[in-house]
Amino acid sequence: MSAKDKYHNLVRTAIENEGWTITHDPYHIDLGFVDFYIDLGAERLIAATKDGEKIAIEIKTFLAASTISEFHTAIGQFINYRIALEEEDADRLLYLAVPFDIYKRFFKYPFIQTVISRNQIPLLVYDTEKQEVFKWIS
Repeated sequence: MSAKDKYHNLVRTAIENEGWTITHDPYHIDLGFVDFYIDLGAERLIAATKDGEKIAIEIKTFLAASTISEFHTAIGQFINYRIALEEEDADRLLYLAVPFDIYKRFFKYPFIQTVISRNQIPLLVYDTEKQEVFKWIS
């Protein structure tokens, strides 16, 4: 099992443990000229409403030698996926899932925080040690 698959399964299990139901693995979007595959689609019902909260999650491992290069790729992919989702499934919120160690080491930099903020990218921070969701950041 590759580290990517290991992290994929870790995030899937972690969100299932929080009450989410996996609806797509992967979440497929056919744009006619290209197919997108977002890592997970999930939903859970919120007790206060009749409408279900729906999310999609793009899981990143940040295992390559260049963290900034992976960050560029992740942000570009995220923006494309979000635009595709708006047309396909507008009420599904897309999250970028990142490991806790990368979050505390790399996502603390003001420039990185500005990119995340300006592009309004919700984060799901997952803990690879505890194998759980550390934090949801909308």
